[in-house]
Amino acid sequence: MNRSLDSVLAVADAALRTMFAKPHPTRTTPPPDTPPGLLSEAERREAGALMRVNHVGEVCAQALYTAQAAVTRDPALRRHFNEAAREETDHLAWTQQRLDDLGSRASVLNPVWYLGAFGLGLLAGRLGDATSLGFVAETERQVEAHLDGHLDRLPAGDTASRAVIQQMKLDEARHAAQAWSAGAKELPAPAKALMRMASRVMTTVAHRV
Repeated sequence: MNRSLDSVLAVADAALRTMFAKPHPTRTTPPPDTPPGLLSEAERREAGALMRVNHVGEVCAQALYTAQAAVTRDPALRRHFNEAAREETDHLAWTQQRLDDLGSRASVLNPVWYLGAFGLGLLAGRLGDATSLGFVAETERQVEAHLDGHLDRLPAGDTASRAVIQQMKLDEARHAAQAWSAGAKELPAPAKALMRMASRVMTTVAHRV
C-alpha cells in the first residue's frame, strides 16, 4: 500500500512540476554556431510558435515517461524511463527559455496535452515492456522527423533556437537507440499511423494556442 501511495505521489509531483514549475536543466543551453540575427516581428512570431510546439512535445515526453515508469515492474526499466525523463527536462527548460527570449508563451492547453500523453503512456505500459519500449522508439523516430521540419521552417536568423533543436534531435535519436537496445518491439503500422495523426493534430493546435 505504501508503495502504491508513493507511486501516486511521485506521479502527481511530476505532473505539477512539469506544468506549473520552472524546469531546471542539468546541461547548459546549446550555444548557436553563429550569433543570432535580428528577427522581424513576423519571424519572431513564427519562431515562437514553432518553439511552443516543441515545448508541448517536451511536456508530453514528461507525461509519457512518468506513466511508463509508474506501470513497469522492471526496476532497471523504471530507472531507464526516469533517466530519460530527466534528460527531457533539459529540453523542457531550453524550449521554455526560447519562448521567453522570443516574447512568446507556452500552450494554454498544456494540461490537456499532459493528460492525453500520460494516458497513452499508461496504455503502452500495460501492453508490456517490449511494447512500451516500442512506443518510445516510434515516438522518438517521429519526433526526429518533426524536428527536421522545424529546422527547415525556422527563420535563418534564429540560430539560438536552431542550436536547441539540433541538440534535441541528437538526444531523441539516442533515446530511440536505447529503447531498441533494451528490447523494444516494432509497433504495427496502424498504431504508427494513429500516432502520426495525433501528432499532426497536436502540432496544428499548439502552433496557434
